[in-house]
Amino acid sequence: MDYLSIWQAMKAFTASRTQNTSDEIWLLQHWPVYTQGVAGKPEHLLYNPGISVVRTDRGGQITYHGPGQIIAYLLLDMRRLKLGVRDLVRKMEGAVVDLLDEYRVDACGNEAAPGVYVGEAKIAALGLKIKNGCCYHGLALNVSMDLTPFMAINPCGYAGLRVTQTSDLGITDKLETLQEKLAEKLRGRLGQ
Repeated sequence: MDYLSIWQAMKAFTASRTQNTSDEIWLLQHWPVYTQGVAGKPEHLLYNPGISVVRTDRGGQITYHGPGQIIAYLLLDMRRLKLGVRDLVRKMEGAVVDLLDEYRVDACGNEAAPGVYVGEAKIAALGLKIKNGCCYHGLALNVSMDLTPFMAINPCGYAGLRVTQTSDLGITDKLETLQEKLAEKLRGRLGQ
């Protein structure tokens, strides 16, 4: 799906929320796009191989989205869930770690550099926008994609950071299967 239209839809959903609005998780894939967070520094785009760059309203630096990557957008009322930002970030990371653990892949979060890592390589990035006690944006899990566009950036603002994906770790399940499992892990971590 097109990044800009989904971003606008997330903002509209969040702006129209009431106390009774159910929380949602949107699962999708994006066409190739670089997204730069509000504090994003232009120097983290080393060169542009012809991919659109969108300055967005989430936290974090620059990342790449493209086909073969699971995007899980979390549209949550954090007040109702009694969650702080750090708690939510840990739960998001934990859901990815739980998923990878099913495949005997040792992964972990990193408090200093949010996301999920397998060894020294990042497999999932995350970024959030909090507005009026509600959040949108979410996480991106690399499954089976062309990782080349990551070479044109300092992923999440870290020079030389390697990225990996589930298909390179011996996980052969299809993206749709992993997507369903990730949603289940997220719901479990969020108590939904």
